[in-house]
Amino acid sequence: MNPLPLPPDAACALIGPPGSGKSTFARTHFKPTQVISSDFCRALVADDENDQSASADAFDLLHHIADKRMERGRLTVIDATNLRGGERSWLLGRARHWQRPLVAVLFDVPLATVQAQNASRDRVVPAHVVSEFHALLPTVDQLHAEGWDTVHLASPLTHRTSS
Repeated sequence: MNPLPLPPDAACALIGPPGSGKSTFARTHFKPTQVISSDFCRALVADDENDQSASADAFDLLHHIADKRMERGRLTVIDATNLRGGERSWLLGRARHWQRPLVAVLFDVPLATVQAQNASRDRVVPAHVVSEFHALLPTVDQLHAEGWDTVHLASPLTHRTSS
């Protein structure tokens, strides 16, 4: 199921703009219990994954669940944009606290592809928001400098697993 050589106790962040394929990748390659989605947490606290006013509560819940999984040594995959360093720093800190390996999966997808995929989704994010998020994509070197042990690019993984 999982094409990544992830340790069973890893903390993994999927990093990319809306429409880059993070949730599809997560559904395809991980057990549902291993993935903590910010959208799902938003739906849990507000009955609507689109309700941005619930984001603070949703991320409190996401952090709580992730922390409990890491404490127990379970693979923990965070399905959120994770595009700002501050968003990633929480996971970096907690994974280090629990002495878990850190893995980032970077969805460095061309903007035109992301916009097209976003436009075909049920829940379309405004194009200007997608562009703003896309501009925040970190590089592999930036992620390593932050402290990520391993960084995978999603495009080669997607191509490898689809054949």
